[in-house]
Amino acid sequence: MTLAARRPPLAGTVKKIAADPWLFATFLVLTGAVVLFAILPVASVLKLALVGREGFAPEAILANLRSRLVWRAFGNTLLLGATSALVATVLGFVLAFAITRTNMRGKRLVHLIALLPVISPPFVMALAIVVLFGRSGLVTRELLGIRGSNIYGFRSLVLIQVLAFTPIAYLNIRGMLQSMDSALEDAAASLGGSQWTIFTKLTLPLATPAILSSMLLVFVKSIEDFGNPLVIGGNFNTLAVEAYSQLIGYFNLEAGALLASLLLLPSVIAFLIHRYWVSKRSYVTVTGKPAAQVIRIVDPRVVWPLALVAYGLAALVVLLYATVVAVSFTRFPGIDWSFTLGHYAAVFTAGLRPLQNSLLLAGIATPITAFAGILIAYLLTRRAFPGSAVLRWGTLLSFAAPGTIIGIGYITLFNTPPLLLTGTAAIIVAAMVVKTIQVGIEAGSNQLRQIDRSIEEASTILGASNTRTFFGVTLPLLQPALFTALAYAFTRSLTTLSAIIFLVSANWTLITVTILSQVETLRLGLAAAYCVILIAVVLATLLILQLAVGRLSRVSR
Repeated sequence: MTLAARRPPLAGTVKKIAADPWLFATFLVLTGAVVLFAILPVASVLKLALVGREGFAPEAILANLRSRLVWRAFGNTLLLGATSALVATVLGFVLAFAITRTNMRGKRLVHLIALLPVISPPFVMALAIVVLFGRSGLVTRELLGIRGSNIYGFRSLVLIQVLAFTPIAYLNIRGMLQSMDSALEDAAASLGGSQWTIFTKLTLPLATPAILSSMLLVFVKSIEDFGNPLVIGGNFNTLAVEAYSQLIGYFNLEAGALLASLLLLPSVIAFLIHRYWVSKRSYVTVTGKPAAQVIRIVDPRVVWPLALVAYGLAALVVLLYATVVAVSFTRFPGIDWSFTLGHYAAVFTAGLRPLQNSLLLAGIATPITAFAGILIAYLLTRRAFPGSAVLRWGTLLSFAAPGTIIGIGYITLFNTPPLLLTGTAAIIVAAMVVKTIQVGIEAGSNQLRQIDRSIEEASTILGASNTRTFFGVTLPLLQPALFTALAYAFTRSLTTLSAIIFLVSANWTLITVTILSQVETLRLGLAAAYCVILIAVVLATLLILQLAVGRLSRVSR
């Protein structure tokens, strides 16, 4: 078959566009935005890494690539990313399964506690570990009398990243388990299937897209993270730390861009493997028939082990965040443990502006991220307009690219007219959207794979346009994915650091950058006070979001 023969007929393409003019216009706008804010900045950084400001110099590139430090950091990065992704996904699945499928007690409390690591900068948990178990730690030196405790290195990094990124896997898998039609499980149970058979033959295979996308999300977040390795990594260097050090410490843009560019390789390969695996299988369970989730697992021999894992994880998270709260009321952690309200007084008198800026910009970025992510998921899953590959690969690139690349790319690309955005709020909002939009796409795609196309086809046959079918039929079925996208977009926009640290200005200083600067100057109490206020604000916002989505679900039934 020739290439020309495989192409869709021009008349068919025109007919498809004419049938969905609004969707096609939306597709064009989204594709243009992805090209401008995701593809071109990454291309700009790759050009800087290969060509540089002095022109193409292969000797300098080869010298950097021959360095043992680079390959050791590369190996450390892969090891850390793979370990964190595996452990965090397993814990996220156990947590989601225990909450959605068993009669475990305290589900709402465990759910809220499990979200805590998402709503603060990850390196804050590393600080809690240092305060508790470091050389001058509250547990190690003050309680146990251990001198010279060394908590820096790979194992502590894995622990911190697992705690920090397990909520990502949990939210993703929980959304799919909640949306899964339980009719299949009911049928298997009525035919005499044991709980183990139902789990291994039905539940686990149907949850595969969420499991794989969770591993992908955690892997990419892990390898691009530089806050935790910077604080607690010790001699375990990663590529993100080395790139950050070259850029911020030595002002070597070319070397930093080259190191950051190496992070693209494992991210893109992981994404390709995920796409290949998921595209080869069908995971449809939502068929339009009335269905309700039933808690079928009540056997204590199953419930209690799952509950113990969930309670243990929640207890560890509470311990770390209680430490952060305690530090916010401590004058000098590790030296003077006396009580003080001075850190909060400093925040509410002279330091409130970074929080206000962060809330404003995250509030703008969140709906853009969530709805654009769901729309892109729908366009890529249900429609095939000419140029869909650009949208698909552009969004993949925006997710795979480390925040450092996005930040540097924005500085180099949007620093001159007619795209002069440097120093404005718009460039920060754009970075927030680009770095979080893939979660909305993944959540929407996972759920769309479970929705039978016959539901939408029935609406179309009854005379509804495709646009009306999307808003009247498909979008209500995507509410769990929409909540996941809204919650994740808001929290990550508030707590993101790697991309926006290059974009803040005197007029638009954000809270995460302020916290990092306080940590660097060892003002841990003030940094903790900012974190506590940030957590309270985000928790209140998430509660409002969940209540709104729950009310919307009841209205739509």
